[in-house]
Amino acid sequence: MAPGDARLRAAVLAWGDGLARERRMAANTVVAYERDLRQFLTHLDRRHGTPSLERIVALKPRDVRGFMAARRAEEVGGRSLMRALAGLRSFARYLEREGHGTVAALGAVRSPKVERRLPRPLPVAAARALTDADLRAGEDREPWVLMRDAAVLALLYGAGLRISEALGIARRDAPLPGCDALTVLGKGAKERMVPVLPVVAQAVAAYVAACPHPLPPEGPLFVGARGGPLSPRIIQYAVARARGALGLPDSATPHALRHSFATHLLARQGELRAIQELLGHASLSTTQLYTKVDATRLMSAFDATHPRAGRTARPGARPWPEAQPMDALEAER
Repeated sequence: MAPGDARLRAAVLAWGDGLARERRMAANTVVAYERDLRQFLTHLDRRHGTPSLERIVALKPRDVRGFMAARRAEEVGGRSLMRALAGLRSFARYLEREGHGTVAALGAVRSPKVERRLPRPLPVAAARALTDADLRAGEDREPWVLMRDAAVLALLYGAGLRISEALGIARRDAPLPGCDALTVLGKGAKERMVPVLPVVAQAVAAYVAACPHPLPPEGPLFVGARGGPLSPRIIQYAVARARGALGLPDSATPHALRHSFATHLLARQGELRAIQELLGHASLSTTQLYTKVDATRLMSAFDATHPRAGRTARPGARPWPEAQPMDALEAER
């Protein structure tokens, strides 16, 4: 429970509940916002005594800057600080809507500048290999488990899903052969439709046929070893093991397959707005990060091949992806 008097605590609880139910924020975002607010109130409690609604409304910019500086001293990164400030502003807007007053101090504090990191996609060959159940055939794992992991990873690369979206698919919605589209529930409880490649549908069908546990229509499509909902950590561990076998860097994660989906489509002249829709990005600026990845690789190819180029790799440049990624994914099966 966050420090504060009874009225402030009640407001914090109501605000957190509203984030999840009314604004339909992702569960992880709600947890992070609540944690950031709790840390801020703890900071105020240590310096000024028990926080209250009146004290929150009467905050000075120096109070907020002091909290940010304290978090910086704890080596908290700029992204986390930016999110913390966003959470505090969200709570301030809630207080204003409820008639408690305006927290002017938060409007006077600038958000920390954070350079957006470029996505780190995988080469096409590596992305294809990660979706192949035969890659881990030598492991002491049940064959159906290997098929399950391969089906999940095929959805991440073949349909550009987030891992939470793939694991949130119900059995009744399983993308099986004959299904050419899938509706998934993304961030903010927003639905979107994504195409299903035949090779992805075949991977899912192989898993469903091999799974020894009952899969009721209303239950999850992907289950764990004991038949319960599959944890994302299991897929992360599976990729970590495959990463070692393939000699891939630590950046080769399940989410990197989603990055690869977007980058490889863009390399094949995919239309940016269409990729935005497929990924479920609310803002085109988020999708535009992939154009920077593409441009970086283009300049890397230029430096490596042009007769007048210095043949020195540019900072952060990575090899140009192989051609025909999505066609190759199907051909491999």
